[in-house]
Amino acid sequence: MELPMLVEEPPAELQPGVSIRNLVKVYGSSGRAAVNGLSLDFYEGQITSFLGHNGAGKTTTMSILTGLLPPTSGTAYILGLDIRSDIDSIRKSMGMCPQHNVLFDILTVEEHVWFYGRLKGLSEQQVQEEMEQLLQDTGLPHKRREQTRNLSGGMQRKLSVAIAFVGGSRVVILDEPTAGVDPFSRRSIWELLLKYRKDRTIILSTHYMDEAELLGDRTAIISQGRLCCCGSPLFLKARLGTGYHLTLVKRERSGTGGNSGAVTAVTKKVGGLPSLGSGCCWVFNTSPPTPPDLPEGG
Repeated sequence: MELPMLVEEPPAELQPGVSIRNLVKVYGSSGRAAVNGLSLDFYEGQITSFLGHNGAGKTTTMSILTGLLPPTSGTAYILGLDIRSDIDSIRKSMGMCPQHNVLFDILTVEEHVWFYGRLKGLSEQQVQEEMEQLLQDTGLPHKRREQTRNLSGGMQRKLSVAIAFVGGSRVVILDEPTAGVDPFSRRSIWELLLKYRKDRTIILSTHYMDEAELLGDRTAIISQGRLCCCGSPLFLKARLGTGYHLTLVKRERSGTGGNSGAVTAVTKKVGGLPSLGSGCCWVFNTSPPTPPDLPEGG
């Protein structure tokens, strides 16, 4: 795949778990393309943060990858299999957590894991072993016999994410897995994803930039169904970031002339901003240099 300027070349040792090629999805007779010629790779052993505004085409793309929607044209290869002809085989190695929980109110936590594990073809012993591990990793062992309608929203979301990994899923698609959950549950889900990242291709859609940066080995941003940029957080910051801000707060009756000279002497790539009340601010266009020794009383 030819790489545009804002797509970082991946390390040679990485293997794509999911390869999207010229994917197009047009809805209805209007001719509006929700996905418009999208080409993108997601790599094994990595979490790729999949970002875009509402209506950018993220959910449509993920729905095509899971076989919920057919593409208008183009295709995608998942673990080397074509979604147009091998979707049944693909689903055996795929897990999905949609935007909204798909849980059965009257089933317990362990019954959900059992149900989806058996659907994936696991033996009873395999399901039991995987269930114990998943419940421990999600912090839900004390809720194993609780019906899901009695769980908090955060616990329901953790269960939905855990289900996506049932059966040894090698490709896991997570559509806003932490939306609407409390901070404690968010961090619990983060820990689960980082622990389970090895040997899996994880696609993570989120609106939280801190989450995308913390979890994502790579970040792909789409708009109007097209890829805008893709790469590591450092790559994207270097190409698209506005720089680093250094703010100094001065003591009463002290000037900033000495400080300004010290900062400017360190780097010429500094843009000074107007004084902000009791302080001054500088913008570094690249990675911040080693802080200078500032004058006493500055």
